[in-house]
Amino acid sequence: MCTYFVWIMSCTLVQYTYKYVEYVRRSTKRSRFEVGGGRSADSTCTQRKNHRPPIETKAAVADSSAPPRPASPSSLLSLSPSRRLLSSLQLSSPPNPNATDRLASPATRMADSDGGEANAPPPVLHRRPPRPRSGSAVAEGFASALRRRLSSGAAAAARASFAADSGDDSASGEPSSSRRRGGSNGEASSAAGGGEDFAAFTFRAAAPVHRKARESPLSSAAIFKQSHAGLFNLCIVVLVAVNSRLIIENIMKYGFLIRPGFWFNAKSLRDWPLLMCCLSLPAFPLGSFAVEKLVFNNLITDAVATCLHIILSTAEIVYPVLVILKCDSAVLSGFLLMYIACIVWLKLVSFAHTNHDIRQLTLGSKKVDNELSIADMDNLQPPTLGSLIYFMMAPTLCYQPSYPRTSCVRKGWLIRQIILYIIFTGLQGFIIEQYINPIVVNSQHPLKGGLLNAIETVLKLSVPNVYLWLCMFYAYFHLWLNILAEILRFGDREFYKDWWNARTIDEYWRKWNMPVHKWVVRHIYFPCMRNGISKEVAVLISFSVSAILHEICIGVPCRILKFWAVLGIMQQIPLIILTAYLKSKFKDTMVGNMIFWFFFCIYGQPMCVLLYYHDVMNRIEKAR
Repeated sequence: MCTYFVWIMSCTLVQYTYKYVEYVRRSTKRSRFEVGGGRSADSTCTQRKNHRPPIETKAAVADSSAPPRPASPSSLLSLSPSRRLLSSLQLSSPPNPNATDRLASPATRMADSDGGEANAPPPVLHRRPPRPRSGSAVAEGFASALRRRLSSGAAAAARASFAADSGDDSASGEPSSSRRRGGSNGEASSAAGGGEDFAAFTFRAAAPVHRKARESPLSSAAIFKQSHAGLFNLCIVVLVAVNSRLIIENIMKYGFLIRPGFWFNAKSLRDWPLLMCCLSLPAFPLGSFAVEKLVFNNLITDAVATCLHIILSTAEIVYPVLVILKCDSAVLSGFLLMYIACIVWLKLVSFAHTNHDIRQLTLGSKKVDNELSIADMDNLQPPTLGSLIYFMMAPTLCYQPSYPRTSCVRKGWLIRQIILYIIFTGLQGFIIEQYINPIVVNSQHPLKGGLLNAIETVLKLSVPNVYLWLCMFYAYFHLWLNILAEILRFGDREFYKDWWNARTIDEYWRKWNMPVHKWVVRHIYFPCMRNGISKEVAVLISFSVSAILHEICIGVPCRILKFWAVLGIMQQIPLIILTAYLKSKFKDTMVGNMIFWFFFCIYGQPMCVLLYYHDVMNRIEKAR
């Protein structure tokens, strides 16, 4: 019954509203034909007949610039329903001085000339869309009038307020209706209805909600335009929760496996030959410097100097290999010695090759195509002992007579980096002893056991291996190399790029290890291209040199020759072709990045760890 009564009252209110809108339309149309601003007899009679007083008085027209005063609740209740609706609509629309001046300008001019009170300006009426009559043309006119109303200032302000409440950002830059009115009106609106006027058309049921075509946030056309910070936080929370469970499970199962003698114990004294070999490695750079002094002083020929450099660099890499194979040393000690020996070998090659090229440009007849800058001319100088010592200590593998330098050493920053380096180094030892070692010891050879068992072991080992790899990257490439650069005031500290965003394997190798990448490009790839070798063959040669160095660093300390590292490096050439094809075929895809993460972290590195560990254990068992 209450619903039926409300429905009857709504229909009556709508009927009265349309009648009053029609009256306003007719009275406005007649006011356009009034002469001199005075009212005709017909209009006066019509107004007396309908007993409809003007909506605004002359005082209101004269003070049209002031903001409208809000009507009190008692005065609104005393009005008829149609007048009450019109008053609420007038309150929802801000004053428009342009419209007031446009309607009142003829009357104002006549009033200035005659000075009579009979020439008063017509009342300013807030026009509403006319009531639609029968016929499509009338309905079309009503729709156009409605669109004009929606484009007015009050509707725009209401849409902005509605957008803020509904989450629609299409009108976020428009001010709200309460801010547009401001002053006492804004305070009254805040006191009455929380600061918003919900009588505007935008807040009605007839207002359109769907105004333009939009994509879902997770659709392919809009997924990369959204912010995924919340999902990233969710991944972090899940990662912390899962790994916390794994840590607790590992401690409950094995206890704390880290030992005080992990880094140094009584057995480490057996590795003193490796330490003496490491301390004697600087003799080879001094021998290379002596050769360069002889050739720059024209005491020996360039061909003899090249032969001497080949002998020195070969002896430098063979000498540590013989020491490791003759001594019963630990794997970790042998790995550190071979790692340092490979770095020295790379620096010797760069030192000899760069000075050979400098001699050809300064003393020979070879010329370059482009003009040299002042910085390039400064680097075409003979080597000095100071430049050689700085190069052997600097965090770079490419020799040049001078490097960009910083102005000072930041002592506080350096201390913080050293502390972080110690923390991450200890964290690597903890991961190895607490997680990787139990998994590897309790595993089987991946090529001799069952397939499912091998897959389960690789997946179990992949999680701590990823953590170890990331800690190693941050501790060495970021902390250690920056510590050396800060002590030596080395300016160029681009030791890595954003390799984690690599979409191809080739892009990863160009961003992962910048010192090695620059060395390979400068001393292998570009010389091959200058000598007429094709690009594919030059890439194959570069990967072959990298694979041999990886095998020497890993296979020699383990005292086995299985070529697992060579096989792992060379298998990346088909992956380079595959990921390059995917990148060219699908421009915006990250499939290549997923392939990189899978083959490096989930499959490649855990598999190599298992293969080398079981081969070392088999060698030890056979020796016993």
